[in-house]
Amino acid sequence: MTSENHSGNAAPAGSPPPAGVGPAIAHHAWRLSGRIVAGVGQLLLWVLTGIGTLLRPVAVKVGAKLYGSGRRPAQPSPYGMAGPDQTRINPADATAPLPRWINTWGEFTRSWYFSPLTGLALTVAALAELAPRASSPLSVAGGFAVATTLPLVWRREYLRPMAAVGLGAFAASLLTGQMLLVTTTFAALFTLYSLARQLPRQSAGVLAVGGVATVAVVCLATATFDDVPWPAAVIAVLAAVGLGDARRTVETAGRTEAEAQERNNETLTRLTVVQREQAVMRERARIARELHDVVAHSVSMIAVQAETAPYTMDDLSPQARDGYTEIAKTAREALVEMRRLLSVLRADAKTEPDSAPQPRLDQLPDLIDKHRGAGGVAGLAVHGDPRSLSTTVELSAYRIVQEALTNARRHAPGSQVHVDLTYLPDRIAVRVRDDGGSAPTMVLNRDDVAGRTSLDLASGRTRLENAPQADSGGGHGLVGMRERATMLGGRFAAGPVTEGGFLVEAELPLNRGEPDDGGRRADR
Repeated sequence: MTSENHSGNAAPAGSPPPAGVGPAIAHHAWRLSGRIVAGVGQLLLWVLTGIGTLLRPVAVKVGAKLYGSGRRPAQPSPYGMAGPDQTRINPADATAPLPRWINTWGEFTRSWYFSPLTGLALTVAALAELAPRASSPLSVAGGFAVATTLPLVWRREYLRPMAAVGLGAFAASLLTGQMLLVTTTFAALFTLYSLARQLPRQSAGVLAVGGVATVAVVCLATATFDDVPWPAAVIAVLAAVGLGDARRTVETAGRTEAEAQERNNETLTRLTVVQREQAVMRERARIARELHDVVAHSVSMIAVQAETAPYTMDDLSPQARDGYTEIAKTAREALVEMRRLLSVLRADAKTEPDSAPQPRLDQLPDLIDKHRGAGGVAGLAVHGDPRSLSTTVELSAYRIVQEALTNARRHAPGSQVHVDLTYLPDRIAVRVRDDGGSAPTMVLNRDDVAGRTSLDLASGRTRLENAPQADSGGGHGLVGMRERATMLGGRFAAGPVTEGGFLVEAELPLNRGEPDDGGRRADR
């Protein structure tokens, strides 16, 4: 609830309603005076705004003369002739008067001779100020003036010792009742500012307390500050120390920001290097996959054809048989060297799915024909409603069939292979089975080429008993098929069949999801 005064305006909710006629009149008078002051202030704001509007063209012209483009540039741009916002900067701005003067002054203040020149100039000014008041410069006052100002010549190299000499001489001149000079006062305040700029905040606070205590002692013990109000002296000391501490804070923040920027640049550089290395590793992994999937597939076909030719062709001469044997031997050696190359290419690279456009499922008949041309027997059956699937699903299914056919030729030459491709509403099923042919092969020790896996038919889980030698090269063969299926969230099983032969089964979901328990490896 708010009380309303007689003029109909609601009183502030935080102020209690005035009780009685006198308090009510005082309350109205207070509010009226506030409105009068606010009205006068608003009138002054309008006047200043109007004057600013009238003088704006003149200010723009003066700014254009001083800054070159009517705006004051920021720090020198690290982007050459483009500012941080990548806007072009007029080349004439670099030669504008005010920026040129500022740059010249900055170079002068950073030079080694700035401190000696300014210190000597201040000493000469102190002696000139003292000359009309003293009979001889070789007086006590002159000695204190020189001792207060001359140490500033070496303030950059030996700030703290020079500050002790200068401030001590100035305090001694005040305590002995010497004349208060403008130059020596400025030198003392500048020394306080320089010390506060270099000291940490706690030390700067101690310095301020010591300066105020010195002013208090001088005011109480001498008449040096009779012409200067003591609050002004205290404010001057605190202002000098405060400005020095503020400057130190700004410089520290600037250095911190510069260091953070440098760290960010280093981090970005390292990140760029890491990204390049990762790109190289991905490319190496892609090359390794393609070498295995394409080149190794073709070389293995050459080896199988050369091995089976002496047993399928009765009229071969001994020279031809030796030639086929040499071809098979060379092909096997090439496969061994290729596995070594793949192990090098995949040493530092992790297997990643490759979604580049490659063989699709509509090319499976050609793959079957190649298998038949290599001396194998294979049939393809497609069930369900064939349709176009995603590139990754079709590529994975194609590679699984290709690898299964290659393994059948390598480990069961002469076997009959059945390839079943079933299109289901939510997944595609791939089934490749061979009947375990008994045709002879030139591979002397088949255990060195193929290991054994068993399939738990009751639970649908695959249990790896012996990792195959041919598949140990970083995830190729059966392991590579399993990786292709699991990366899509599907299921994979491979192993000997009770009736004889070997079976490879994979289910690839059309929409990637988590596989159920039936598709997980028992040893995970």
